[in-house]
Amino acid sequence: MEEYQLCKRCVMDTTACEIEFDSDGVCNFCTNYLNNRKKLIKNPNRENELNEIVSKIKKEGEKKQYNCIIGVSGGTDSTYVAYVVQKLGLKPLAVHLDNGWDSELAVSNIEKTLEKLDIELYTYVLDWEEFKSLQKSFLYASTPDTELPTDHAIRTILLSAARKHKIKYIINERNFSTEGILPTSWSYGPFDWKYIKEVHRIHGNSRLSTFPHLDLKSLFFHYAVRRVRDISILNYVPYHKKEAVKTLESELEWRDYGGKHYESIFTRFYQGYILPKKFKIDKRRAHYSVLVAGGQLQREDAIKMLEKPAYLYDCVDADKEFFIKKLGLENDFEKIMNSTPKSFNSYRNNSKIFIMRNSSIYPKIIKWIKRAI
Repeated sequence: MEEYQLCKRCVMDTTACEIEFDSDGVCNFCTNYLNNRKKLIKNPNRENELNEIVSKIKKEGEKKQYNCIIGVSGGTDSTYVAYVVQKLGLKPLAVHLDNGWDSELAVSNIEKTLEKLDIELYTYVLDWEEFKSLQKSFLYASTPDTELPTDHAIRTILLSAARKHKIKYIINERNFSTEGILPTSWSYGPFDWKYIKEVHRIHGNSRLSTFPHLDLKSLFFHYAVRRVRDISILNYVPYHKKEAVKTLESELEWRDYGGKHYESIFTRFYQGYILPKKFKIDKRRAHYSVLVAGGQLQREDAIKMLEKPAYLYDCVDADKEFFIKKLGLENDFEKIMNSTPKSFNSYRNNSKIFIMRNSSIYPKIIKWIKRAI
C-alpha cells in the first residue's frame, strides 16, 4: 500500500494517483501549474494582447447584434466574465444550459446580473427524461465523470450559438488564477463524445436523440473551418477570487453559494457527497491548491478547511433525498455507492486524442481541438 504523502507547497496528496513528488516533497501538480501560469500571467504584453483582441472583436462584429458569446451559470467565474466583458464595451450574447438542476440562487444570480449589465440571455433546456437517463448511465458506470455530459452539452450549445449568429469568439471563464489543477483520474475532459456514447450504450435505457453533442468532425468544423476562438478573458485581467466576489456582491447584488460550481444542486451533492464517499476524491484539494500556489490562500488555512467535512451544508439529507427522487434511484442508490470504482479507461473513448502526447491519430484535428482546450 502506497504511503500517504501531502505536498509541501500546496494541499494535493496521494489520493490523486498521478501525483509525483520532487526531492523537496513538492508535487508535480503545483509545479506544472506555476510554470504554466508564469507563461500566461507574467507576460508583460498581456494587456496589449487584450486590447488587440477586444479591438478585433469589435471590428469584426461592428454591424452585428452580438460580437461574442459567453456562458453563464450563476457562479463566480462566469458572472465575473460577464462583468468584465461589459466593462470592455463588448456586445455578448449570454448562453445558459438548463439541465434541470439549477438552484434558485443560481437562477436569481443570472437574472440580476444580466439585467444590471443589460446583456441578453439565451437558455437551452435539455430534454429531462433523456438527460436523466444519461446521468444515471454515468452513475451506473461507476466512474467519477458523471458531470461530463453537462460539460459536453455546454460546450456544444456555445459553439452552436456562435455558428447561428456568425460569431467567432467565445469568451470563457477558464483561468489560471482559480483553476489549473485537476487530475485526469478525478475528471476526464468534456470533449469525448465517444466515451459518453459508450457509457450510455451500456447503461442507458433510451436513445440520445436530442442531446447536444460534438463528435470529432464537429469539433474540426468549428475550430478548423469556422476558426472559432476560445478566449480565457480572466487570464488577461487581475483576478482575485475574494475581490471578485466583493465586486459582484456590491455592484450586481450577486450572492455567493458556498463552493466551486455549487450553483448546481447536482454538483453540490455529487462533489460534496458522492465523490468523497465513493471515490475518495475531494475536489477541494485541487481548488484550494490553485489558490495556495497563486498566493490567494495560505496553505495552513487550506489544511484547516480540508479538516471540515466536504459537505458544508445542513441540507445534506434533504439534498440526498431530492437527488435520489429526481433521478428515480430509490432502489439503486446504495448499490451505486457500493459498486467498485472504475475509470474512463474501462470504456471505449478517445483519450488517445485528448490526453495522450505525441499521438499520430488525426494530427490536424488534434491541433485544433487542443487549441480549444
